[in-house]
Amino acid sequence: MRDKQPQDPVVLDRDQVWQVIDAQRASLADLLEDLSDDKWRQPSLCAGWTVRDVAAHLTLQQLGLADMIGMMGQWRGNLDRTIHYAACRRAAALSTGQIIAQIRGMIGSRRHNIGATHLETLTDILVHGQDIAIPLGRRHDMPPAAAAAAAGRVLSMRWPPPLPATRKVTGFRLTATDMPWAVGDGPGVQGPMSAILLICTGRLAELQQLSGEGVADLTARLSAPTPK
Repeated sequence: MRDKQPQDPVVLDRDQVWQVIDAQRASLADLLEDLSDDKWRQPSLCAGWTVRDVAAHLTLQQLGLADMIGMMGQWRGNLDRTIHYAACRRAAALSTGQIIAQIRGMIGSRRHNIGATHLETLTDILVHGQDIAIPLGRRHDMPPAAAAAAAGRVLSMRWPPPLPATRKVTGFRLTATDMPWAVGDGPGVQGPMSAILLICTGRLAELQQLSGEGVADLTARLSAPTPK
């Protein structure tokens, strides 16, 4: 039977999680400050999202109830389209400097969106940081222990609703090569913890870092369109 929780789970306490979030926000703000206008317009790893859209989305990590109700008032048929619409509106409304300042201004804050926990906030900044950095060829390091905590949350959560990619990795044995972490049962897939987190959230950009008998089948599964 497939393990429901990672073997040798990495436990970060709440303070440690927020410390990683703060460090990631600071590092990403530094990266964004170094980008030309053309780079801000480049596609991110999120299909249909530019680097600017993803950065603007990250300024929405602390929505209160009134903000959330306002966003839902712009409903676009499903949550993904609504979030994308809100990010694009934010990207158009804020200058580049304002986006960077708002990301940097969240450092030290422990607020998170209604209905989410600190672990979703961690996952958001880790994964979206890579959504920006990887297609630009920039380095934005992800701490393995933090990536493991995020992956454990992604694979086990029931609310917010799990990502489609979490169903696609079911039936594989995922094993980190840079720390003691493994989950699942089936054909083996091994790689750095950061690459495992990305496949658990549907990103294919780091597939070349993975090895094992299950890689080809997992790649095909992740590449197949998700039923709507």
